[in-house]
Amino acid sequence: MNDDAMDLTEARYELVISVDARRSGEYDDVDKPRMRARIYRVLETAFTHAKVARDAVHMEDRGDGVLLAVAGRIAVTRLLGLWMVEVHENLRDENRALRVPLGLRIGMHVGPVRHDARGISGRAVDLACRLADSPVARRLLDAEKADLVLVTSNSLYEDVVSGGGKFIEAARYSPARLELKEGEVTAWFQLPGRPAPEIPAEPRPSAGGPSSTGGARSAADTPDTPDTPVGADAGADGDDGADAGSPGTQYTVHGDMSQHHDNVYQQPVHIGRITGGARSRKERGE
Repeated sequence: MNDDAMDLTEARYELVISVDARRSGEYDDVDKPRMRARIYRVLETAFTHAKVARDAVHMEDRGDGVLLAVAGRIAVTRLLGLWMVEVHENLRDENRALRVPLGLRIGMHVGPVRHDARGISGRAVDLACRLADSPVARRLLDAEKADLVLVTSNSLYEDVVSGGGKFIEAARYSPARLELKEGEVTAWFQLPGRPAPEIPAEPRPSAGGPSSTGGARSAADTPDTPDTPVGADAGADGDDGADAGSPGTQYTVHGDMSQHHDNVYQQPVHIGRITGGARSRKERGE
Protein backbone atom coordinates (compact mmCIF):
# COMPACT_ATOMS: atom_id res chain seq x y z
CA MET A 1 0.00 0.00 0.00
CA ASN A 2 1.47 3.36 -1.01
CA ASP A 3 1.65 6.42 1.21
CA ASP A 4 -1.28 8.18 -0.49
CA ALA A 5 -3.58 5.19 0.03
CA MET A 6 -2.51 5.00 3.66
CA ASP A 7 -3.49 8.65 4.14
CA LEU A 8 -6.99 7.97 2.79
CA THR A 9 -7.65 5.18 5.29
CA GLU A 10 -6.18 6.80 8.39
CA ALA A 11 -7.78 9.59 10.40
CA ARG A 12 -5.78 12.64 11.39
CA TYR A 13 -6.41 14.36 14.70
CA GLU A 14 -7.15 17.95 13.64
CA LEU A 15 -8.99 21.08 14.64
CA VAL A 16 -12.19 21.39 12.60
CA ILE A 17 -13.64 24.88 12.07
CA SER A 18 -17.08 25.48 10.58
CA VAL A 19 -17.88 29.05 9.49
CA ASP A 20 -21.43 30.08 8.56
CA ALA A 21 -22.82 33.44 7.48
CA ARG A 22 -25.80 34.88 9.28
CA ARG A 23 -29.05 34.82 7.27
CA SER A 24 -27.26 34.03 4.03
CA GLY A 25 -30.58 33.32 2.33
CA GLU A 26 -31.44 37.02 2.49
CA TYR A 27 -28.58 37.94 0.13
CA ASP A 28 -29.62 38.27 -3.52
CA ASP A 29 -27.63 36.96 -6.48
CA VAL A 30 -25.65 40.20 -6.75
CA ASP A 31 -24.72 40.53 -3.08
CA LYS A 32 -23.99 36.86 -2.34
CA PRO A 33 -20.65 36.74 -4.24
CA ARG A 34 -19.56 39.88 -2.39
CA MET A 35 -20.54 38.29 0.93
CA ARG A 36 -18.55 35.16 0.08
CA ALA A 37 -15.52 37.24 -0.91
CA ARG A 38 -15.64 39.04 2.45
CA ILE A 39 -15.71 35.75 4.37
CA TYR A 40 -12.62 34.45 2.59
CA ARG A 41 -10.85 37.78 2.98
CA VAL A 42 -11.56 37.79 6.72
CA LEU A 43 -10.38 34.20 7.27
CA GLU A 44 -7.31 34.19 5.02
CA THR A 45 -6.02 37.51 6.35
CA ALA A 46 -6.40 36.14 9.88
CA PHE A 47 -4.35 33.04 8.98
CA THR A 48 -1.62 35.27 7.60
CA HIS A 49 -1.50 37.51 10.68
CA ALA A 50 -1.59 34.51 13.02
CA LYS A 51 1.34 32.98 11.09
CA VAL A 52 -0.54 29.81 10.18
CA ALA A 53 0.98 28.34 7.02
CA ARG A 54 -1.44 27.98 4.13
CA ASP A 55 -0.44 24.35 3.56
CA ALA A 56 -1.48 23.54 7.13
CA VAL A 57 -5.11 24.44 6.41
CA HIS A 58 -7.61 22.40 4.43
CA MET A 59 -10.41 24.67 3.17
CA GLU A 60 -13.74 23.67 1.59
CA ASP A 61 -16.31 26.04 0.18
CA ARG A 62 -19.84 25.61 1.58
CA GLY A 63 -21.69 28.27 -0.42
CA ASP A 64 -22.66 30.44 2.53
CA GLY A 65 -19.62 29.52 4.60
CA VAL A 66 -16.35 27.64 4.80
CA LEU A 67 -15.30 24.32 6.36
CA LEU A 68 -11.70 24.11 7.55
CA ALA A 69 -9.39 21.54 9.11
CA VAL A 70 -6.08 22.67 10.59
CA ALA A 71 -3.18 20.24 10.77
CA GLY A 72 -2.19 18.92 14.19
CA ARG A 73 1.24 20.56 13.96
CA ILE A 74 -0.42 23.95 14.55
CA ALA A 75 -1.16 24.66 18.21
CA VAL A 76 -4.90 24.79 18.87
CA THR A 77 -4.29 27.67 21.29
CA ARG A 78 -3.10 29.81 18.37
CA LEU A 79 -6.40 29.28 16.56
CA LEU A 80 -8.55 29.83 19.64
CA GLY A 81 -6.49 32.84 20.65
CA LEU A 82 -4.64 34.97 18.11
CA TRP A 83 -6.48 33.70 15.03
CA MET A 84 -9.91 34.40 16.55
CA VAL A 85 -8.78 37.90 17.55
CA GLU A 86 -7.69 38.55 13.96
CA VAL A 87 -10.92 37.16 12.53
CA HIS A 88 -12.94 39.43 14.79
CA GLU A 89 -10.91 42.54 13.94
CA ASN A 90 -10.98 41.82 10.21
CA LEU A 91 -14.73 41.30 10.35
CA ARG A 92 -15.22 44.59 12.16
CA ASP A 93 -13.18 46.36 9.46
CA GLU A 94 -15.30 44.81 6.72
CA ASN A 95 -18.55 45.77 8.45
CA ARG A 96 -17.70 49.45 8.89
CA ALA A 97 -18.64 50.16 5.28
CA LEU A 98 -21.71 47.91 5.19
CA ARG A 99 -25.31 48.97 5.75
CA VAL A 100 -26.16 45.38 6.74
CA PRO A 101 -23.18 43.96 8.67
CA LEU A 102 -21.88 40.49 7.94
CA GLY A 103 -22.35 38.14 10.89
CA LEU A 104 -20.44 34.89 11.33
CA ARG A 105 -21.04 31.80 13.46
CA ILE A 106 -17.94 29.68 14.06
CA GLY A 107 -18.00 26.17 15.49
CA MET A 108 -14.83 24.39 16.66
CA HIS A 109 -14.02 20.83 17.69
CA VAL A 110 -10.90 18.67 17.74
CA GLY A 111 -11.14 15.04 16.67
CA PRO A 112 -10.30 12.41 14.05
CA VAL A 113 -10.72 13.66 10.49
CA ARG A 114 -10.49 11.63 7.28
CA HIS A 115 -9.35 13.26 4.04
CA ASP A 116 -10.19 12.06 0.57
CA ALA A 117 -10.15 13.51 -2.93
CA ARG A 118 -13.45 15.32 -2.30
CA GLY A 119 -12.85 16.76 1.13
CA ILE A 120 -13.06 15.76 4.79
CA SER A 121 -15.45 13.68 6.86
CA GLY A 122 -15.94 12.25 10.33
CA ARG A 123 -17.89 12.84 13.50
CA ALA A 124 -15.58 15.70 14.42
CA VAL A 125 -16.62 17.43 11.20
CA ASP A 126 -20.30 16.80 11.88
CA LEU A 127 -20.10 18.20 15.41
CA ALA A 128 -18.27 21.38 14.40
CA CYS A 129 -20.93 22.05 11.76
CA ARG A 130 -23.78 21.33 14.18
CA LEU A 131 -22.32 23.76 16.74
CA ALA A 132 -22.04 26.61 14.24
CA ASP A 133 -25.55 25.97 12.96
CA SER A 134 -27.19 25.53 16.38
CA PRO A 135 -30.31 27.58 17.23
CA VAL A 136 -28.56 28.96 20.32
CA ALA A 137 -25.72 30.36 18.20
CA ARG A 138 -28.23 31.96 15.84
CA ARG A 139 -30.30 33.48 18.66
CA LEU A 140 -27.22 34.73 20.50
CA LEU A 141 -25.83 36.48 17.43
CA ASP A 142 -29.14 38.27 16.86
CA ALA A 143 -29.97 39.00 20.49
CA GLU A 144 -26.59 40.60 21.15
CA LYS A 145 -26.37 42.32 17.74
CA ALA A 146 -22.85 40.90 17.48
CA ASP A 147 -20.57 40.42 14.49
CA LEU A 148 -19.30 37.02 15.58
CA VAL A 149 -20.11 34.12 17.88
CA LEU A 150 -17.70 31.28 18.65
CA VAL A 151 -19.02 27.89 19.77
CA THR A 152 -16.64 25.21 21.05
CA SER A 153 -17.33 21.62 21.95
CA ASN A 154 -17.23 20.63 25.61
CA SER A 155 -14.06 18.57 25.14
CA LEU A 156 -12.28 21.46 23.42
CA TYR A 157 -13.29 23.79 26.22
CA GLU A 158 -12.13 21.41 28.95
CA ASP A 159 -8.88 20.40 27.23
CA VAL A 160 -7.78 23.79 25.93
CA VAL A 161 -9.95 26.79 26.78
CA SER A 162 -10.20 26.12 30.52
CA GLY A 163 -6.39 26.19 30.79
CA GLY A 164 -6.25 29.67 29.30
CA GLY A 165 -3.50 31.07 27.11
CA LYS A 166 -2.68 34.10 25.02
CA PHE A 167 -5.99 35.79 24.10
CA ILE A 168 -7.91 32.86 25.66
CA GLU A 169 -10.07 33.64 28.70
CA ALA A 170 -12.27 30.83 29.95
CA ALA A 171 -14.31 33.30 32.03
CA ARG A 172 -15.67 34.84 28.82
CA TYR A 173 -17.43 31.61 27.79
CA SER A 174 -20.93 30.48 28.78
CA PRO A 175 -22.22 26.88 28.56
CA ALA A 176 -25.50 25.65 27.12
CA ARG A 177 -27.06 22.27 26.44
CA LEU A 178 -27.85 21.58 22.79
CA GLU A 179 -30.21 19.01 21.31
CA LEU A 180 -28.41 17.69 18.22
CA LYS A 181 -29.27 14.86 15.86
CA GLU A 182 -26.66 12.72 17.60
CA GLY A 183 -28.04 13.51 21.06
CA GLU A 184 -27.73 16.14 23.76
CA VAL A 185 -24.33 17.83 24.20
CA THR A 186 -22.79 20.71 26.13
CA ALA A 187 -21.30 23.57 24.11
CA TRP A 188 -19.51 26.76 25.13
CA PHE A 189 -20.32 30.16 23.64
CA GLN A 190 -18.21 33.29 23.36
CA LEU A 191 -18.72 36.71 21.81
CA PRO A 192 -15.14 37.91 21.08
CA GLY A 193 -14.30 41.12 22.86
CA ARG A 194 -17.24 40.86 25.26
CA PRO A 195 -17.94 39.36 28.71
CA ALA A 196 -19.46 35.89 29.00
CA PRO A 197 -22.83 36.07 27.22
CA GLU A 198 -26.19 35.35 28.76
CA ILE A 199 -27.61 32.43 26.80
CA PRO A 200 -31.00 33.43 25.33
CA ALA A 201 -33.90 31.21 26.31
CA GLU A 202 -35.60 29.09 23.69
CA PRO A 203 -38.80 30.77 22.47
CA ARG A 204 -41.89 29.22 24.05
CA PRO A 205 -44.96 28.35 22.00
CA SER A 206 -47.74 30.92 22.28
CA ALA A 207 -50.35 30.13 24.90
CA GLY A 208 -52.98 30.75 22.25
CA GLY A 209 -52.13 27.48 20.49
CA PRO A 210 -53.17 27.17 16.85
CA SER A 211 -55.19 30.39 16.92
CA SER A 212 -52.03 32.42 17.54
CA THR A 213 -50.71 31.43 14.12
CA GLY A 214 -53.92 32.07 12.32
CA GLY A 215 -55.32 28.52 12.66
CA ALA A 216 -58.89 27.96 13.75
CA ARG A 217 -59.57 26.71 17.25
CA SER A 218 -62.14 23.94 17.68
CA ALA A 219 -64.60 23.80 20.54
CA ALA A 220 -62.43 21.15 22.13
CA ASP A 221 -59.66 23.77 22.46
CA THR A 222 -61.82 25.93 24.73
CA PRO A 223 -61.18 25.32 28.44
CA ASP A 224 -64.13 23.59 30.14
CA THR A 225 -64.42 26.08 33.00
CA PRO A 226 -67.50 27.80 34.47
CA ASP A 227 -68.21 31.51 34.26
CA THR A 228 -66.27 31.94 31.04
CA PRO A 229 -66.67 35.56 29.84
CA VAL A 230 -67.48 35.89 26.16
CA GLY A 231 -66.85 39.39 24.92
CA ALA A 232 -67.82 41.29 21.78
CA ASP A 233 -64.42 40.40 20.32
CA ALA A 234 -65.43 36.76 20.24
CA GLY A 235 -66.65 37.32 16.70
CA ALA A 236 -63.17 38.21 15.44
CA ASP A 237 -62.76 34.77 13.89
CA GLY A 238 -66.10 35.03 12.03
CA ASP A 239 -66.95 36.60 8.71
CA ASP A 240 -67.24 40.20 9.85
CA GLY A 241 -66.90 40.17 13.64
CA ALA A 242 -70.54 41.25 14.15
CA ASP A 243 -71.92 40.90 17.66
CA ALA A 244 -75.48 40.22 18.83
CA GLY A 245 -75.25 42.83 21.55
CA SER A 246 -73.96 46.35 21.65
CA PRO A 247 -70.20 46.99 21.32
CA GLY A 248 -68.37 45.90 24.41
CA THR A 249 -71.20 43.63 25.59
CA GLN A 250 -70.07 40.62 27.63
CA TYR A 251 -71.93 37.52 28.71
CA THR A 252 -71.28 35.22 31.64
CA VAL A 253 -72.12 31.71 30.46
CA HIS A 254 -72.99 28.80 32.73
CA GLY A 255 -73.14 25.97 30.23
CA ASP A 256 -73.86 26.25 26.49
CA MET A 257 -74.40 29.40 24.48
CA SER A 258 -75.29 30.00 20.83
CA GLN A 259 -75.45 33.24 18.84
CA HIS A 260 -77.56 33.42 15.65
CA HIS A 261 -77.66 36.44 13.35
CA ASP A 262 -79.96 37.25 10.40
CA ASN A 263 -80.90 33.61 9.74
CA VAL A 264 -83.90 32.58 7.58
CA TYR A 265 -85.27 29.10 8.37
CA GLN A 266 -87.44 27.32 5.78
CA GLN A 267 -88.44 24.46 8.11
CA PRO A 268 -89.07 24.15 11.86
CA VAL A 269 -85.73 24.32 13.66
CA HIS A 270 -84.82 23.26 17.17
CA ILE A 271 -82.17 25.45 18.81
CA GLY A 272 -80.59 24.29 22.02
CA ARG A 273 -79.56 21.08 23.72
CA ILE A 274 -81.76 17.97 23.57
CA THR A 275 -81.64 16.43 27.02
CA GLY A 276 -82.26 12.84 27.96
CA GLY A 277 -85.84 13.62 29.08
CA ALA A 278 -86.87 15.30 25.83
CA ARG A 279 -88.91 13.41 23.21
CA SER A 280 -88.79 13.91 19.48
CA ARG A 281 -91.82 15.32 17.61
CA LYS A 282 -92.47 11.87 16.14
CA GLU A 283 -92.57 10.33 19.62
CA ARG A 284 -95.05 13.02 20.75
CA GLY A 285 -97.26 12.22 17.75
CA GLU A 286 -96.81 15.69 16.20
